[in-house]
Amino acid sequence: MSLYLEFPEWPLTFPFRSFENEGEIIVAPHWHKEIEIIYVLEGSVNIGYDGQLVQVHKGEVFIFGSGESHYFLASPGSNRLVFQFNLSIFRETFLKEYQENELLRLFEEGENHSRRWPYEVSDYLVDILLRLAQEMVEKKQGYEYAIIGYLNQWLVTYYRKVPKKEKKMQFGNFVEAVHHQETLERLNAIFSYIESHYIEGVTLEEIAKHIGFSPYYFSRFFKKNTGQTFMQFLNEYRINQAKYILGHEKVPMIEVAERSGFNSVKTFHHVFKEQVGLSPLKYHKTIIGNN
Repeated sequence: MSLYLEFPEWPLTFPFRSFENEGEIIVAPHWHKEIEIIYVLEGSVNIGYDGQLVQVHKGEVFIFGSGESHYFLASPGSNRLVFQFNLSIFRETFLKEYQENELLRLFEEGENHSRRWPYEVSDYLVDILLRLAQEMVEKKQGYEYAIIGYLNQWLVTYYRKVPKKEKKMQFGNFVEAVHHQETLERLNAIFSYIESHYIEGVTLEEIAKHIGFSPYYFSRFFKKNTGQTFMQFLNEYRINQAKYILGHEKVPMIEVAERSGFNSVKTFHHVFKEQVGLSPLKYHKTIIGNN
């Protein structure tokens, strides 16, 4: 299975889970169809999201909408609660399919970082998260209904009280694909191939043949379901690998370029600066300086 596309395993009879992450941890770039909520209990965590690195501190919440690519660089001493759930939870009760699409957009457009929420909204939603975590740990009689109830409270508050983002996602959003299992499986095969070959000179023709598509159909399929051309995505993937390396290792730039799949430091420097807005060296110094 591709590490880029994650399929969570659910411990309950419905698609919800919560767990605690402690200490220094590095999670490579990935995405999934489920909504994910991170609540930082201690320390801080650097989150790679929408082309930038966001630092989330103790007491803060960060949310990923369905299909939004992200990665983590958690500091030593950091402790996080992680919540994941599939929007089909709500459809199983009273939600119609068109309303589920509306929820996809709600989480895509809502402000991700609690730092930008009103204080009373942040406090209320954090309290719900702590109650959800407690229900998962204690598992008292009727805890499943309690979890659904708290998720509904979260959703209502997110609808009514959480502000919208000032700008839309730049890239890495796979909302169009998340309802179709066959499409997800195709994308999973594509991402697995990219993960195995991104250091090499991957061509559109090679990957199309591997998937069993013509180059023309592959191009249309990929653009429709990722919002990017294959080369745009491949460059973004390589840049994410570079940012991942720069965020936690101190190695020569030629090694960063090679391990990210660029055949020259010059090309790497040009593409990185074009996408990130900083040179790789300045980006590295910025990340090191914030930790």
